[in-house]
Amino acid sequence: MSSTSLSSDNKTVLILGFEGCLPSGMVGLVDMFWLANQANAESSPVWVPSTQTGQPASAAVQFNVVTASVNGKALRDGMGRSIDVDAHVLDVSRCDAVLIPGLIRGATGLPSPADLAPVASWLRQRHQHGNLVAGSCAGVFVLGEAGLLDQRRCTTTWWLHDELTRRYPQARAVWGSTLLEDRGVISVGGPMSWVDMALDMIRRLGGPKAAKRAADFAVIDNAPLTQALYAPKRYVNHVDPVLLNAEQAVRQAPSEMSATQLAKQLAMSERTLHRRLKTLTGEAPKTFITRTRLEMAKTLLDTPGASIKRTALLCGYQDEGNFRRAFARFSGMSPSAYRQWAKERSS
Repeated sequence: MSSTSLSSDNKTVLILGFEGCLPSGMVGLVDMFWLANQANAESSPVWVPSTQTGQPASAAVQFNVVTASVNGKALRDGMGRSIDVDAHVLDVSRCDAVLIPGLIRGATGLPSPADLAPVASWLRQRHQHGNLVAGSCAGVFVLGEAGLLDQRRCTTTWWLHDELTRRYPQARAVWGSTLLEDRGVISVGGPMSWVDMALDMIRRLGGPKAAKRAADFAVIDNAPLTQALYAPKRYVNHVDPVLLNAEQAVRQAPSEMSATQLAKQLAMSERTLHRRLKTLTGEAPKTFITRTRLEMAKTLLDTPGASIKRTALLCGYQDEGNFRRAFARFSGMSPSAYRQWAKERSS
């Protein structure tokens, strides 16, 4: 572990890698925290006298980054190249956060339980000691093997959602979410979502201004977009016909639909509808209805010349302001910004 002395303004971030790790995740996370340190240093004068005490005010947080593996040896990434690490993970006795980047190992791209057994107990202990624990993409499965997803809302990349729910049935997996935090356990979406994970951790440990400075310094977006912008349409519908029928019912409704109305149209009780949708999507009926309506809005806004007001009405929103707010919460951008983004993406 680095011998750098740690003041109260230092935060230690441990990046835990496994065989078959995504190389950009391991190296990129180190770079992001280095950039955060550079941005903080640029914005913080060496000496800021306090008007009350004459003593220097607290400097911006500086991040001490340690990379580790389960045996302290260099890792082989998913393409067979060597990545050096700083420490054996079990030798790290103190840190503020543990970050696990994605993996690209094997036929499924996922680690086996045997790979993770040596650190499962260590991860649980770190979390019990108040450390933040985060995983991105297939790295979320490491949290599952440690039992840290049980009864917690979590996410992974959209194409691993089904496998996550199969392996960890006690997890409250939410399909398509970009980043979720539940009681100190943070899960993030796709393979490149380590950027979102890093910025979120910088915000949690160093504050929103530190995250904004880091994002500006790195020239990246500080607001992650929902995975729903990228996942193929109707991807999740193959899982169970109930999803297709429910989605069609919501899309064809002339106005806002309630959970009671949806259950009646599907010829099932509200309790059964809630149970089925929770199992299949991790969503309550109300959340499912809202997401389906807003995914429909995305499709409509992709159409050249689409009116935002008409799109809102077609999706069951009588109030355009309510539609704009709901769409922004869902997609991370306003309807106008999404329409421009979609246009540029397809050009």
